[in-house]
Amino acid sequence: MNTVQPEGARSPDGDSEAYEVVFAAADGVGEDVVRMTRTSAVGPGGHPVYEDATGIVRAEISSGGEVRVLATGGGQEPARVLRARAVT
Repeated sequence: MNTVQPEGARSPDGDSEAYEVVFAAADGVGEDVVRMTRTSAVGPGGHPVYEDATGIVRAEISSGGEVRVLATGGGQEPARVLRARAVT
């Protein structure tokens, strides 16, 4: 899990409504930024699950800043999270 800097819009329970999650690019050069919004789902650690607009990229993000990328299909190998930031 990676640590994020919790900031930005918060829900009543203290968790952010959206994050930008920065992944290492597949080619090893650069970064890929994915905006993720909160869903009604809860992850295996009991924290909110966030997903991108396609629903393919999903992650559990705690209010303490831990990120756990969740597989959404067989054979998926999620890229390494470099950082995440709460957005408004």
